[in-house]
Amino acid sequence: MEGGGEAAGRCGEADSACEALRLLQIDPGDPAEWRAGGAVPCSRNVLRKQKHWEKVIMAKKRKRTQERERRKARQAEGKGTAEQHSKRVLKAIMKERLLEAKESGPRLCVDLSMADHMTKKETSRLAAQIRRLYGANRRAKKPFWLCLTEFVMGSSIYEECFRMNDGFSNYLMDTTQESYLDLFPLDTIVYLTPDSENVLEDIDPKKVYILGGLVDESIHKKLTLQRARDQSLQTARLPIREYMVKTINTKNYHSETLAINQVFDVLSTYYETQNWPAALKAGVSSGKGYVLPERRA
Repeated sequence: MEGGGEAAGRCGEADSACEALRLLQIDPGDPAEWRAGGAVPCSRNVLRKQKHWEKVIMAKKRKRTQERERRKARQAEGKGTAEQHSKRVLKAIMKERLLEAKESGPRLCVDLSMADHMTKKETSRLAAQIRRLYGANRRAKKPFWLCLTEFVMGSSIYEECFRMNDGFSNYLMDTTQESYLDLFPLDTIVYLTPDSENVLEDIDPKKVYILGGLVDESIHKKLTLQRARDQSLQTARLPIREYMVKTINTKNYHSETLAINQVFDVLSTYYETQNWPAALKAGVSSGKGYVLPERRA
């Protein structure tokens, strides 16, 4: 058995040497003679050329491997650059949409004149709602132009907005210590309050919509409605009871009072879709005790 193994080994060596010599364009002679037990040609010249050839092959393999790695690196770098470019493009589009809204409307103001009615905790919640409102408007395909009115420097809400919201000073919106009454004609102003008898049916780009900046955990009943009446302003409420139904819950709780960012979600969705059910679904949570009626088959 050992003799057979040695013979097989010699045959393998002969074949390998033969193939190497052919690749080097050297006549290997008759391989049969090698297999019969003859010595494999192994002159210094042949061995030198064979080693050189092996080095060339290994160098080519290394070069191909390095080229593949470089190609992968370029692809990864290109992908990262494309993602950064996409983010820059998206940011530019958002900015352009916001500036278009500034020119053509509609406008949405948050009335911050009632900050004195809130506790520190409520003020912090309002600052967080302003951040969410701005973020949603920035992402909207059809944004509003936002304005914070009676935003008094040094006030509690002023301090909280800057403390809680990174980059607040760079927000693309107007902030002013003035009242909306000093900025816009009275006949263009619509104060949105859940206590109004008038239903908001559509969004008019020529109108200025006012949201009361009030987180009323203690529920200041009809405060925004009374303020609007005192100023002889038009008022309107979201069509919640017109499109939604009350749900049965253990506390028998039903409320049409929403946070300002929730009101904005309704307005923004309607402005984009012209669909009140879809808009109300976007902003009115089931916790308010209202849901859209089930569709009948």
